Amino acid sequence: MKLQPSLTLLSAAMLIAGCANDPTAMRVGSQDAKTTATGSAGGAATTNASSQLERCDRPFGTMALVEDQAADWYIRLTREYQLTSTVPVLRLLVQQSNCFIVVERGRAMANIQQERALQQSGELRSGSDFGKGQLVSADYAMTPSITFSAKGTQGIGGALGGLGRGFGVVGALAGGLSQNEASTMLLLTDNRSGVQVGAAEGSASKMDFNVSAAIFGGSGGGGLGGYTNTPQGKIIVAAFTDSYNQLVQAVRTYKPQTMGGQGLGTGGRLTVDGAQKQAPVAVPTAPTPISATMSVADAQRKLATLGYNPGPADGSPGGRTATALRAFQKDHKLAITGKLDAATVSELMK
Repeated sequence: MKLQPSLTLLSAAMLIAGCANDPTAMRVGSQDAKTTATGSAGGAATTNASSQLERCDRPFGTMALVEDQAADWYIRLTREYQLTSTVPVLRLLVQQSNCFIVVERGRAMANIQQERALQQSGELRSGSDFGKGQLVSADYAMTPSITFSAKGTQGIGGALGGLGRGFGVVGALAGGLSQNEASTMLLLTDNRSGVQVGAAEGSASKMDFNVSAAIFGGSGGGGLGGYTNTPQGKIIVAAFTDSYNQLVQAVRTYKPQTMGGQGLGTGGRLTVDGAQKQAPVAVPTAPTPISATMSVADAQRKLATLGYNPGPADGSPGGRTATALRAFQKDHKLAITGKLDAATVSELMK
């Protein structure tokens, strides 16, 4: 007895065939084209942002995105998968989350400098205000990377496809299953110190289900192969969303790493046999003034003992104290300043 396709399967095939009748139909805002980086952002306001994205009440600081376009992963991204820079997608995710404020450090910096040059040349209107001192610093730098798996890895399809004769439709459907996966990494660095303050790994996968090939065959359904492979770009965006969410969760409970009283960069705690630590450089201190060895109250008491009547020994250098000091300085051939200077203290302590 042969196994017949289910009504659900046939209905799905008919639906796909119906959609293919008008391949030129344009659908604005198509759900099929959306990723986890969807919607828009304007300042702290967002529209149609993914519900899977973490959000913050206020930003942790400003951030610049730094993409290493010489890295192997970027070369594979652009050549093998024909995808472009990850920066636009990440900038949308970051702004929608309101966890960081994105500042420009990419190619648009050339436009910024161009406007400044135009103002300096006198070409811009008066009041355009493109002078120096207005750029916002980037507190942090976020660096992305991607680890790819093989495209279209056959897994479940191979197992189900071996069920044998009498299961032709099931075997064909299973043969259309493939697994696409991507793993992404985000590193967060403090730009002032160069210290890494956060790191997060994320991943995503999706199973492709080639219904058209299963029902109509490889040749008959060739024009309907929209489900042959899930676009790798959507997998990457989902993986970056996962990475970013985990990074935000980590910095919410951020605790700075500490050396336990030893400053960062002044020498580690893992010593090597035979290595000698550099002795700390002594910081010269200002010499202690002689007057610091005798308080005003002590000087008043000493002057009173010597008969100069400086008034009460209250530690306040008032007029009577100054008069007594001048008299003392005159009698001892000192500079008459009326102040408790080094020479006067030295003479009083004899």
